[in-house]
Parts: sequence; C-alpha cells; structure tokens
Amino acid sequence: MGADDKIDNKSEELTGKVKEGVGKATDNESLEAEGKADQSTSKLKQAAENVKDAFKS
Repeated sequence: MGADDKIDNKSEELTGKVKEGVGKATDNESLEAEGKADQSTSKLKQAAENVKDAFKS
C-alpha cells in the first residue's frame, strides 16, 4: 500500500466521521448516513490494500 493511498483512505475515513458527527448534531439523517458510508468505503479500501500487501511479501 502506497503512502498516498494510506493518506487518502485515512482522510476519507476522517471526513466520514466529521460528516456523521455533524449529521447527528444537526439531526440530518442523510448527512449522518453519508458519513457512515464514507467510513465504510474507506475501511474496505484499506482492507483491499492490506491484502495486496500480504501477497507482495
């Protein structure tokens, strides 16, 4: 996993957490759901990259 990919995935995860928090605070279910989706997508990407790294070793 490249450093850029790690940074991008972590950034997406943090953005998702912020969106989820703002959605909860403002009672905006759509924004909260979008934040959760962003986090899930980021975690899936991280898992895929980890699998790729495992096969490179």
